Amino acid sequence: MRFVKYSSNGNDFLITTTHTLNDSSRAQLAQRVCERHNGIGADGMVVVIPTHNTPYSYQWDFYNADGSLAAMCGNASRSVGHYAYMEGIAPKQHSFLTQAGIIRIHIDEQRDTLVQSDLGAYKILEEHIIESNPYGVDSWALLDSGVPHLVGFVKDRKALTYKKDTLLAHLRQAYNANINLAFADTDKIFYMTYERGVEDITEACGTGAAAVFALALNNQLCQNPTTLIPPSNEPLTLAMSEHNHILLQGEVKRIALCEWL
Repeated sequence: MRFVKYSSNGNDFLITTTHTLNDSSRAQLAQRVCERHNGIGADGMVVVIPTHNTPYSYQWDFYNADGSLAAMCGNASRSVGHYAYMEGIAPKQHSFLTQAGIIRIHIDEQRDTLVQSDLGAYKILEEHIIESNPYGVDSWALLDSGVPHLVGFVKDRKALTYKKDTLLAHLRQAYNANINLAFADTDKIFYMTYERGVEDITEACGTGAAAVFALALNNQLCQNPTTLIPPSNEPLTLAMSEHNHILLQGEVKRIALCEWL
């Protein structure tokens, strides 16, 4: 089986166009190929399914490294958009279907490694959530940016943690959500994400960046657009469109062709 390995701001994914496996086989395959030591290694696996006579170019199934199926992944959407273009499945501007809805892709005309995803509208599900914590977060908010994210802003950048701990694991289970800590600087936002399905802090998270940006913009902590810096230090540009859709833009890297035996 042929995979192409991609990285978007440090998030890495294995992408294939095969659709001969059933759902349970795909979940098991994702666990095996995403494993860092005995597999190829990735944060997630994507199965691209081309379509015909539809308003979108293809649909996807996205699997976390633990084999769980996810409705959406922001950085993976940018990787998949580039993959579909490079594989001749779709043009530079196209859309595809996820369980979270239709995602629109725009690949820069001058630099085709610069890819933007329109992630659609976000929802604030709950605000002013109080949790005792060592990070100095006054209150948390639960947002849906394609998948659920619990977001808290710290007052000092040094309070951002880049190592998983028991509190992050507890919050992830308690809210069944990804967990974000963020620090709003004068012209950029630094953030991290403890990702559901990976169960660790990842190098970047697109839907996490989207949730952090949406909450920051809602609370007047940033400009529109603004730059977000994940643990990988590879910047993402976030913007809110006139239709209140979150636009996520950044570089993607096509790393390797892989054959799974």
